[in-house]
Amino acid sequence: MWVITLKNKFMSFIWYIVIGILAGFIAGKVMRGSGFGLIVNLIIGIVGGLLGGWVFGLLGIVTMGILGNLLSATVGAILLLWIVSIFNKPTSL
Repeated sequence: MWVITLKNKFMSFIWYIVIGILAGFIAGKVMRGSGFGLIVNLIIGIVGGLLGGWVFGLLGIVTMGILGNLLSATVGAILLLWIVSIFNKPTSL
């Protein structure tokens, strides 16, 4: 039986934050050419991780480990930025 200690929970939380920051940064580089700053990268990465996990689940794709989580979070963050860019088109007069 696995015993989850406070240290394990803390390390999982830290990895989640690191993966979120990296995913947001990578998505910012891909979609915009530069990052958005630490806090915005973190938010984009975390929301992208949720979106990517949901989309991968719909497609039947299973990711495991840190690299798998980073991949799904990055794909989700790119999707999130793409959706935001659709609604954020500047209007011309």
